[in-house]
Amino acid sequence: MLFPVPSAEVFTQTLRDRRPAHSLPREFYTDNELYALDLQRVWYEQWIFVAHVAELPYPGHYLTVDIGDVKLLIIRGSDGVIRALHNVCRHRGAVLCDGERGMVRSRIVCPYHQWSYELDGKLAKARGVEDDFDRSVYGLGHAECQVAGGMIFVSLSETSTDFGPAATMFSDYLKPYGPENMKVAFQTTTVERGNWKLVMENNRECFHCKGAHPELCATFPEAPLHSGGGTGDDLIELKRIVDDCEALGLPSAFAASPDFQFRAMRMPFLGNAQSMTVDGSPGVAKRFGDLPTRNIGDVLLYHYPSTWNHYMADHAVTFRIIPTSATTTQLVTTWLVPGDAVEGIDYDVEALTSVWRATNEQDTVLVERVQRGVSSPAYRPGPYSPIEEEGVIQFIDWYAANMR
Repeated sequence: MLFPVPSAEVFTQTLRDRRPAHSLPREFYTDNELYALDLQRVWYEQWIFVAHVAELPYPGHYLTVDIGDVKLLIIRGSDGVIRALHNVCRHRGAVLCDGERGMVRSRIVCPYHQWSYELDGKLAKARGVEDDFDRSVYGLGHAECQVAGGMIFVSLSETSTDFGPAATMFSDYLKPYGPENMKVAFQTTTVERGNWKLVMENNRECFHCKGAHPELCATFPEAPLHSGGGTGDDLIELKRIVDDCEALGLPSAFAASPDFQFRAMRMPFLGNAQSMTVDGSPGVAKRFGDLPTRNIGDVLLYHYPSTWNHYMADHAVTFRIIPTSATTTQLVTTWLVPGDAVEGIDYDVEALTSVWRATNEQDTVLVERVQRGVSSPAYRPGPYSPIEEEGVIQFIDWYAANMR
């Protein structure tokens, strides 16, 4: 074998010996065994963003999510509660629901032998069983599920970490936007040919933005404000909008967990821009909730390992990543608008989505370029800029701590 597969102990020692503020060794972006460890120690242990409540407006609406080998069914029950059920029949293990999303009328029915389940996962009917068969112990398995600011998170861990601090932060920042009254205007799903950590690293800095994202840079500051950095005029403008918005009762100041796993803040747009559109004008004629008519910038929310988000007064753009192999990552991008906004009257989908569709395409090229490079035996970890790439350093430090 050209590249011998190191053991888990070797990976752990490599993390202990790694140079601070440097990218990871080659195998952390390419190795199948390490990908399995990523699933076990990160994706099966952390809270993962999966969807918005706006995607499940009525009882019976569901969507499917695969996290590694785990197949989940995110569904709104007849009681209105959103649950994360394992998408696996308790009879012979068949997958219950196909496709990315759909709706069941009253029960979830297995297409194999027609065992059926209530929308809360309880077994309703089972064919060919004895009279004394105990249906109560054959309901669908559950994963923990929490909703914060209209965002649905799940945990596959049997000993989940406390989601309370993140839920409180997200709910506080998003409450003025009325997340319960939002709707999906557009959604895209792509698979980037890059390790999930490269996708997250790319997002955690805007060092590359000026040369790669002309559409985004028309409204979004390049300064590393989203990582708690920035200098000079950038910080002055940031303080101005934070002070103005907090005076209006809108949470705005930079806030983060001690390990930077999750954070929230409000950022200004450039110049007179009011939204992330080509010309900076609002992409939607209506505004979320009871937000004031003045320019209130952009609320950013992050949660490792799966999501980053932008909430503007007129629309929101959210991102969800899930690894699909050692070198591929699924990216779902969702555009949310006020629930009473009408397409073709209050917004045009093309104009609303053009900036981030272009940015996603550009980032896909960059991530795949890095993946090709780190796959070379000539690759060696390089230094991150402590000024421009502080967000990447924070992410890699968080990752290394969890893997150890």
